[in-house]
Amino acid sequence: MTTTVAVGTGVGPLLRGWRERRRLSQLELALRADSSARHISFVETGRSRPSQDMVLRLAEHLDIPVRERNSLLLAAGYAPTYPETPLDDPALDTLRTGLLQLLTGYEPYPALVVDATYDVVAANNGMTMLLEGVPERLLAPPLNAMRLTLHPEGLAPRIRNLREWRGHLLAQMERQIALVRSDALRELYEEVSAYPVRDAGVEPAEPVPYFALPLRIEHDGRVLSFISSISTFNTPMDVTVAELAIETFLPADRETAAYLRSLSA
Repeated sequence: MTTTVAVGTGVGPLLRGWRERRRLSQLELALRADSSARHISFVETGRSRPSQDMVLRLAEHLDIPVRERNSLLLAAGYAPTYPETPLDDPALDTLRTGLLQLLTGYEPYPALVVDATYDVVAANNGMTMLLEGVPERLLAPPLNAMRLTLHPEGLAPRIRNLREWRGHLLAQMERQIALVRSDALRELYEEVSAYPVRDAGVEPAEPVPYFALPLRIEHDGRVLSFISSISTFNTPMDVTVAELAIETFLPADRETAAYLRSLSA
């Protein structure tokens, strides 16, 4: 995944852009980073070159994604600090093993792991069950969770509350695009948001007796309801690890839970 950050503009405008995006004044940022508003102003205008430690400190207090922190360091004239290790690298063997154990342990409920552009890097049998009947061309690598869910030949025709669930997914992508300026993510958003939404079989947008918006999806002649939860790694030190997300689907009603347990039995 590449970003559109231009390092040739210098680190000052980039930091100012992130500060404004976080809606912080120079004084507020200075107080958080144990600096002064004067120094922050000098950095943003290019009158002062921040140290590597200062760049990382400001990035931490601005909650800047790890990939973007490398871009800030390059713009300031420093080498990137955070590596980007391929997921199949032996150095990440322990991580991969842990993720697979986590997914397997969650069965029979669906769970998967996606990267920054929603390409699926791992999934369990519960998720495979939901994909039964999807055309092979949509399942060819790289399998993309957003494309698979919203494509009119993917899961979309089976989702009973498609308009609500689609709105939830698109809003999620919009928030991510606002945080990470990624051409690949923007292209994916433009593609999936343009997919037609069929009215047939779609439930009306009415209040539902759930504690969170459920994914209501047809499977084998019945409607299953799931609540989605997304987890990421705390304080990641690698770009690849920072951009992984684990999505788990918890049964939203007793009928769904009982059906999945019967399948595993």
